Amino acid sequence: MASLSAWRERVAAELDAAVAFWERHSHDPQHGGFFSCLSRDGTVYDETKYVWLQGRQVWVYSRLYRKVPRFRRPEILEAARAGGEFLLRCARLEPGSPRAAFALSRDGRPARLQRTVFSEVFCALGLDELGRAAGEPRYRAAAREWTAAVARWAREAPQELGRPQLAGAPPHEALAVPMMVLGLAEQLRDGGGDDETLDELAAWGAQRLLAHLQRGDSVVLENVSPDGKELPGSMGRLLNPGHAIEAGWFLLRFAQRRGDEALAARAIAGFIEGPLRRGWDPEHGGLFAFLDADGHCPTQLEWSMKLWWPHAEAMVALLAAYAHDRRPERLEAFQRVADYTFDKFRDPEHGEWFGYLSREGNVALTIKGGPFKGCFHVARALHMCEEMLEELLREG
Repeated sequence: MASLSAWRERVAAELDAAVAFWERHSHDPQHGGFFSCLSRDGTVYDETKYVWLQGRQVWVYSRLYRKVPRFRRPEILEAARAGGEFLLRCARLEPGSPRAAFALSRDGRPARLQRTVFSEVFCALGLDELGRAAGEPRYRAAAREWTAAVARWAREAPQELGRPQLAGAPPHEALAVPMMVLGLAEQLRDGGGDDETLDELAAWGAQRLLAHLQRGDSVVLENVSPDGKELPGSMGRLLNPGHAIEAGWFLLRFAQRRGDEALAARAIAGFIEGPLRRGWDPEHGGLFAFLDADGHCPTQLEWSMKLWWPHAEAMVALLAAYAHDRRPERLEAFQRVADYTFDKFRDPEHGEWFGYLSREGNVALTIKGGPFKGCFHVARALHMCEEMLEELLREG
């Protein structure tokens, strides 16, 4: 219990420092929304605004305001609202269209488009949470519109995203898509949405995630065919330990809500324990960014780097697994990952975490944010860990 209490205090202090960093440096008082391209000390080095990171920061601020008493400050909600209004005003490529840009200029003009559902998913997540925090239904209505579009693109009409199917490229499904669909459905359902529709959407996401658990549940493949088969070549053998582990706690929470103990056990063993065991670097510690299921060298140039978000997600997943079955090895694994993460990624001088380390654990990029790192994985993981640690301490 003393260890759990110490970790709760440590996690809470780090959450405060991380949020304070983004509050100090990321807000745009002129146009609304947030800067994510921040140097180590918080200096803005690029004013481009990435839509998925806008939605993520709206979600973080709104969730903390709604759930954590010490963050229930008017300025937190107003910053979230400014971000939400920026999304409603600028994210869509055309008025009335569900398609959202990937990147915007500082004043909100479309600058880049991706043929994925990432932007729309996080617009929906952020606005749904903002609607709950602010008590304003119009934000949640916009979230439901984007959710309906995401569900259609993911399940029925991916061609509407503008991604042509070339004759020589095998059709495939990336793990991120069903994972995000499951998370989005659970978010809206938790807020009292249409249970039947959202239950069906969440079940689809969970089923599709399980299709990525291959080779007798021994590996989680990043890409599989639409009918759930392993693909040929390096694309088919690609492993992303961080994605697998993140999907694991998504599946675990889905299984707990349904009372499905078999699925919970499969989520822990297949999506959390297996990827952590395979992905942990035995020489230097930390999780590899990518691996090959057959042991070949991955083609991704950053495969051996240690990235912030897989470690944040592993902390959440391991603590969730421990809370589920109280097996002591889960808590030991959490402490091992958390010790590495706090030692290597956090910046005690300026706050927040570095995002990109070399294999040896040295800081490779000094930036605190960019097109892919914003105010999300660190804050969400620390918030969730603090909640779980408090619950464990209450239960005794």
